[in-house]
Amino acid sequence: MGHAHHGEDIALQVLPKDTAKIRTIWITTAILAGLTAVEFILAFAMSAGTMKTLWFVLLTFAKTFYIVGEFMHLKYEVKTLIWCIVLPTMFIMWFILAMLMEGDSIHLLREWVLTWAR
Repeated sequence: MGHAHHGEDIALQVLPKDTAKIRTIWITTAILAGLTAVEFILAFAMSAGTMKTLWFVLLTFAKTFYIVGEFMHLKYEVKTLIWCIVLPTMFIMWFILAMLMEGDSIHLLREWVLTWAR
C-alpha cells in the first residue's frame, strides 16, 4: 500500500542561530512598534484636520519603506529596483489624494451653487 516507515526517527538538522539577523529583526520590530505608538498617541492627542492626516501619511510611508526594505529585502537590492517600486507607488498615492481633493472640491462647489440658487 503506502510507503510508511513506522518506528524510524526523522532527525532534523538545525542550523546555528544567526544572531545578527535575529538582532536586526528585533530592532526593526522595535522601530515599527515605536512608530505605531506615535501614531496611536497622535490619534488621541490631535484634533481632526490636515495636520493630523499629514502626520499619519508620513508615518505610514516611513513604516512602509522600513517594512519593504527590511522584510522584503529591498534594502539589499540595486537602487534602481527600489526606485522602480517606490516611484510608481508614490504616483499612485498622489493620484488617489488628488482625486479625493478634487471630489471634495466638486462637492463644495455643488453645495455653494445649490445654496446660491435658492
